[in-house]
Amino acid sequence: MRTRFALFIATAAALFAQRPEREGRQLFVRNCSACHGDNAKGGRGSDLTTGDWKHGGSNEELIRNITKGIPGTQMPAIPMPDADVKLIVAFMRTLGGKPDERVDGDPERGRGLFFGAAGCSKCHMFGGQGGRLGPDLTQARGHIKVADMREAITKPGEKLVRGFETVQVRTKAGATIRGVKRNDDTFSVQMMDTKEKIHLLAKKDLASFETPYVSIMPSYNGPDLNHLLAFLTRYDAATLPPAPWMPAADLNVTFERIKNAKSEPHNWLTYWGNLEGHHNSSLKQITPANVSQLRSSWAHQFGAGVNETTPLVVDGIMYVTGPLNDAAALDAKTGRVIWSYKRRLPKVASHCTVMTNRGFAILGDRLYLATLDTHLVALDAKTGNVIWDVAVDDYTKGFSITHAPLAIDGKLIVGVTSGECALYGWVDAFDAESGKKLWRTHSIAQEGDPNRATWAGDSAKYGGSPTWTTGTYDIETGTIFWQTGNPGADYDGSPRAGDNLYSCSVLALDSKTGKMKWWFQFTPHDVHDWDGNQTPMLIDGMVRGQKRKLLVTAQRNAFFFVLDRTTGEFITGRPFAKQTWAKGLDDKGRPIVLPNTTPTAEGNYVCPDAAGSANWGAPSYDQSLNLFFVSVREACAWYKSVTKTPVPGEGFTGGGQELDPKVGTPGAVRALEATTGAVRWNFPIHTGSSATGVVSTAGGVVFASSADGNLIALDSRTGRELWHYQTGANIKTGPITYAVDGKQYVAISSDATLFTFALP
Repeated sequence: MRTRFALFIATAAALFAQRPEREGRQLFVRNCSACHGDNAKGGRGSDLTTGDWKHGGSNEELIRNITKGIPGTQMPAIPMPDADVKLIVAFMRTLGGKPDERVDGDPERGRGLFFGAAGCSKCHMFGGQGGRLGPDLTQARGHIKVADMREAITKPGEKLVRGFETVQVRTKAGATIRGVKRNDDTFSVQMMDTKEKIHLLAKKDLASFETPYVSIMPSYNGPDLNHLLAFLTRYDAATLPPAPWMPAADLNVTFERIKNAKSEPHNWLTYWGNLEGHHNSSLKQITPANVSQLRSSWAHQFGAGVNETTPLVVDGIMYVTGPLNDAAALDAKTGRVIWSYKRRLPKVASHCTVMTNRGFAILGDRLYLATLDTHLVALDAKTGNVIWDVAVDDYTKGFSITHAPLAIDGKLIVGVTSGECALYGWVDAFDAESGKKLWRTHSIAQEGDPNRATWAGDSAKYGGSPTWTTGTYDIETGTIFWQTGNPGADYDGSPRAGDNLYSCSVLALDSKTGKMKWWFQFTPHDVHDWDGNQTPMLIDGMVRGQKRKLLVTAQRNAFFFVLDRTTGEFITGRPFAKQTWAKGLDDKGRPIVLPNTTPTAEGNYVCPDAAGSANWGAPSYDQSLNLFFVSVREACAWYKSVTKTPVPGEGFTGGGQELDPKVGTPGAVRALEATTGAVRWNFPIHTGSSATGVVSTAGGVVFASSADGNLIALDSRTGRELWHYQTGANIKTGPITYAVDGKQYVAISSDATLFTFALP
């Protein structure tokens, strides 16, 4: 009897254990089989039985892929209860058959083979070290089974990874190039030769094009193979001993090159075009006489989201980021993708930030990306492989980073968002080679700083002052100029009596130590969310007959400021847009605030609105004309306040605004005399924007963008319209210009598309 009962219990347990798999299979067939087939072997979708899940193989990643979809692919979001998606993932875990074998080997000895006798690192990277001709193997354990690894090592060429197929071309000029194909289409091919040089070729220029299905990888079947496999499956890449960084000879953006960016007008090496923030180009192929002939050249689709990126261009390659921290390298002549990078973001505090990314920094042969989950990532510029990935801070607190880092000599400088969630900001410096944090300077006066007294009570603990836009750099003095945002709460200043330093300011920081040399505050005790995050542009100019080193900026509060950038001394300033909140600036540059302009429970009417007269969209400076070009937005609003208790990580705006619909949001592109702020010409725009920017050129053309989707060309001297192009979508960034093979291009992001233009 007991035997029968035990058999019954065992059978019931077995059936119960099979139930989740059975239910998971049923759910899979119902939700997934249309693309992946009832047997999961693929169809319109990929084969899921291989275990090679290139978009992530952890349970969390699989759940996200199913319920949220995979951007840039045909995989849609399939909303379903948590219990159901977990059953599908459990079923997927059974698709690969038996659990993967554990290799009996020594990972440390395998490391020696990988980087030594076996020669793997000549073509493959692991942990950011190695070659580029083969796939990065850092995460191989997550999607390649041991048996497949063994076969790939002992019998290379049986299966070639897409993007690494061998290719051999012969140009009509007689050159033969052999290597691996990164991408191609009907008209072009992007390849890397055996010396790791990238070639961007037009097929019309080729005498022959062959893709022999053979591998350039030699086979390895030594007695220590299991040690090598143990390394690939069990070694922690984070513990890999560092190796010296030797930038590629043919792709090396040295700091010397960045310092002298103006001598490379065909490139766009920094977010602002140069370290001084000029957003100007000495290219002059496009002129007022021929700009009307501009034609669309090519376009790149980013995918979902609103793009605010400013591309970098280096010797014919364009580097772009997308709003969710994906990225790509493009042939700047054709737009064809060379490589792409996808980042799987955790659930970030979107109520504390904007879901966007504004671009890369480059130094050496590495690109640097700051992320919405508050990381700083170094990517190999030739492949997109991750070299290192470090946490700047804890994103779960509500922090994020949306701007392009600033690359200076051996360092990356980044700030942080924090203005709307009862947090506070800082500026960080990281070592460009290792990712080690070097220093941090807080953007709110800390304990022991006399300026802590500019915050009443404990309000500084929740004081905001975010550092969310890219700064500029004075090469001669080694000074970083970084700008700060609003104090918190945005609209309620009653709990934080005082000037609230160092919010709404520009900070002059020593690049070696982060020590503050001086500061200047544009809006003391800001209660309108005006920030001070507008570009701190560095110019040399004549002031009252004397040559001065200046910092000029058109602020969101509608005032243009001219400062001595060596001392922070206020020189002059004036309104450049409509404002009703201040009588003017005193002789120290402090706004003389008018009565009845502070937000109240009932509301006070003030111009400009919270988006400001200018914002993070790039202004531009033409030295030959001494003109500062800026996109202007002129709106007004009723500002209301409410007092609430701050909770770090939760919304802390303390009120809001209501736009005046009768005024609307008109805008303009305005040319100001750079050393005084006096208006020299004005071009009206139907819809003003806080995000659009301008770029000026030596050809005498200013290219501007508008929120209503237009790319506009204006005469630099007069503001006369020369040409415009309707992109069909909202623009939230500024244009750049560059050249390839002697041909000048203009590029602009419009919603989910990057457009480029050139003369026919």
